[in-house]
Amino acid sequence: MNNMTFEKLQYNELKQIVQSYCVSGLGKRLIDKQEPSTNIKVVNNRLQETTEARAIIDAEGHIPFVGITNIESIINSLDKDIILQPSDLVSLSDFLRGCRKIKQFMESKEFFAPTLASYAQSMSEMKTIEEEINFTIKGSRIDSSASRELKKIRFKKEATEEKINERLNKFLNNGTNKKYIQEFFISKKDDRYTIPIKASYKGQVPGAIIEVSSKGSTVFIEPQTVSKLSAELASLKVEEEMEEYRILATLSGMIVEELQKIKVNMELISQYDMVFAKAKYSKHIAGIQPKVNDHGYIKIVNGKHPLLPKDAVPLQFEIGKDYRSLIITGPNAGGKTIVLKTIGLLTLATMLGIHIAAKEGTEIAIFEHIFVDIGDNQSIENALSTFSSHMKNLSEIMNASNHRTLLLFDEIGSGTEPNEGAALAIAILEEFYHMGCLTIATTHYGEIKRYSELHSDFMNAAMQFDQETLSPLYQLVIGKSGDSNALWISRKMNMKESVLKRAEAYMENKDYQLKQVNPDKVRQPKHKGEAITAKYDYKKGDRVKLLDHNDFAIIYKEMDQFYNVVVYYKGEMVEVNVKRITLNLPAQELYPEGYDLETLFTDFATRKLEHDINRGSKKALRKIQKEMRKK
Repeated sequence: MNNMTFEKLQYNELKQIVQSYCVSGLGKRLIDKQEPSTNIKVVNNRLQETTEARAIIDAEGHIPFVGITNIESIINSLDKDIILQPSDLVSLSDFLRGCRKIKQFMESKEFFAPTLASYAQSMSEMKTIEEEINFTIKGSRIDSSASRELKKIRFKKEATEEKINERLNKFLNNGTNKKYIQEFFISKKDDRYTIPIKASYKGQVPGAIIEVSSKGSTVFIEPQTVSKLSAELASLKVEEEMEEYRILATLSGMIVEELQKIKVNMELISQYDMVFAKAKYSKHIAGIQPKVNDHGYIKIVNGKHPLLPKDAVPLQFEIGKDYRSLIITGPNAGGKTIVLKTIGLLTLATMLGIHIAAKEGTEIAIFEHIFVDIGDNQSIENALSTFSSHMKNLSEIMNASNHRTLLLFDEIGSGTEPNEGAALAIAILEEFYHMGCLTIATTHYGEIKRYSELHSDFMNAAMQFDQETLSPLYQLVIGKSGDSNALWISRKMNMKESVLKRAEAYMENKDYQLKQVNPDKVRQPKHKGEAITAKYDYKKGDRVKLLDHNDFAIIYKEMDQFYNVVVYYKGEMVEVNVKRITLNLPAQELYPEGYDLETLFTDFATRKLEHDINRGSKKALRKIQKEMRKK
């Protein structure tokens, strides 16, 4: 696989959707690291995991991933001999509790999921560490009951703080000090208890200046009466920190002893999170576990592209049994490229162990390589044209391919002169076929379609197109070649019928009309409404415009001595003067050489009757005899 394949097939977008179903960063990271496997045993195991997880979700509705978070940074700290903080210990305790719950849950689901249940046997329960952390840490803070020494230190600390507050309140309430005080409250600055004193009296209040206000009008003084108590409090705080550090170090040491087991638990939780994310995604899309093989056979029944809306037209597809190369034709925007992307992405999803949106009977082949050439590969940096870039890509693909390769080519050979492009595309397809590759390609070139019809190991397919609404149906029909519907669309867009007739003839035999035309004979009037009278000799079959009706008719009888012609208009023969008509198109441009003009003026029933009589139809003869008897 390469990055271009992943990018063109939107593989990373699919992984992001599956990642959104993870409950932790552990599962997301594992999905991000996982690659499509080329080993059929690995693929089958991955799909089985997803199937078992889906069965559990369908039966239980939810999985107890309580407290499961990514603790990788915490484990890294322990690996570096860093003492854990209370918040880290709480996260670790929650993780261990989550592991214990998952282990119990999965062991009880052996009937639903024997493979997934077996993983839980390798998971360790560390309830002693959980309990020790929960006893020691409460509210992200070391509890006083964690040790007798810590409890004693904190008792002394609280008593000292009370004495300091009492003496400071006495200082505030002393009438002698009233004139010195800026504001009557106790303020804590740099962990020291102070009184706001007016700056002008700072020399009259015994004590240490701890801080000065920004404007300099207030100084925060720790009165001398509490200085000894403050020193005692600072000493107690140091003792408290030392005891807390000792407690945290002890807990961290306990965890380090079980570090390897915790890492195994992390791997298993990551695996469970990833597998259940795949299962949740499977439930969302009503996915199935496809059958897999490694001999290049693909059969998709009602398959859907993972990133398309749920109401998208499902794909019916098969390759690798009766033919190994498929050529898809059809109109632009008809869904050919989506077919390629659907096949490619469903294959990658299967190789990743993700269920696909399809029906039972679907079978996906596992490949060593999947290469694509889709879209405009023009490279501005390398000044390569679209065609050059496609050829560069195809050359690199050819050098890297083998018999276990899936190739997806969009508009192969396009971007250059059609004859050369078609010939080059056929040669490329032949080479990949001889290499044993499985190839699916789209094209507009008729030569490639004809080659595919002649080769026994190639097959044509076409995208369906509604010719009435001029809209694609996004349905692939294998065994049939389509076209771009250019003539049909042009006819619907009121292109001149003579042009379309000539185009059809050119498609068949390339017998181009090279006769020179005298421009004076077909020049249109210079002014709107100006009629050509005797200047043009009207011929049978010419299409003219009736000025009185603002509509078109066909010349049936050429001009007489009174400058009148007979035209065929709305099923009737009408005589009209040449002053009341203008030439629209001469017959020689409307109809091919040798065209029977009489067919223009007889209805279908009459023409059919004449044809039946000429071939000696007894039914037609009886019909005429019956009408004669009536008369």
